[in-house]
Amino acid sequence: MLRRRPVRIGLSARITHPEVTGVGLQTKTLQVLEQSVAQWAASRDTLVLMVPSVLQDGALLRSSIRVRDYAEYLDGLILQGGADVSPRAYGEEPQRPEWSGDPVRDAYELELVHEFMEAGKPILGICRGMQLINVALGGSLYQDLPTQLPGPLEHQTPAYDRNAHVVEFVPGGHMARWFGEVKGGQVASIHHQAVHRLGKGVVVEATAPDGVVEAIRWSGRSFVCGVQWHPEFHHLAGAEMLDCNPLLDAFLQAAR
Repeated sequence: MLRRRPVRIGLSARITHPEVTGVGLQTKTLQVLEQSVAQWAASRDTLVLMVPSVLQDGALLRSSIRVRDYAEYLDGLILQGGADVSPRAYGEEPQRPEWSGDPVRDAYELELVHEFMEAGKPILGICRGMQLINVALGGSLYQDLPTQLPGPLEHQTPAYDRNAHVVEFVPGGHMARWFGEVKGGQVASIHHQAVHRLGKGVVVEATAPDGVVEAIRWSGRSFVCGVQWHPEFHHLAGAEMLDCNPLLDAFLQAAR
């Protein structure tokens, strides 16, 4: 019996830049992935491959490989969380230096989004990844929720992955259909930026009780969806957390 080829899912890299006073690996640019997101994506017998940034005129070695080649080879893309999106990516100046984000990673992931969308391949954004999708489609972000949109919920605390709150799916939305009778639930949500102005063709799929956008979807011809929370943290956080397998299944079905 012929075995079906596993789905090939690309995972964007977190980027750590050289430290001025660092030694050893601290003097190098590192591209890494967080273990739990890779294991969550691989839990459905998928092949997960990290997509490195592509520099055709890099300082080390030249390459003829393009980001488009990855989009053609892979079946889907997951954008993992990490550093702030630079406000300059959506036409604003950082209100504080610490909110400047990582323009290098922004450029790398924005190119990934555009190439995978052009190829009609599905994209799932997690936390920063959701925000980047909105920016890629012309939207903007709140640079800092506590100062720009103060509300009753704490969306970021020192508890990190233990910081949880309820989300509710928008009735009639795709996410409401994927999750069936489940109307929402507790999610691990860790962020101080959030979606502000929606990008072109972007619709809201879930919100927090204070109105902050917690999930979005592109209404275009391919699967492009993002969640502000971290579904990969839910397995170890407890049975009270939202079971996000329906989200993963919908993404992988689109990839197949």
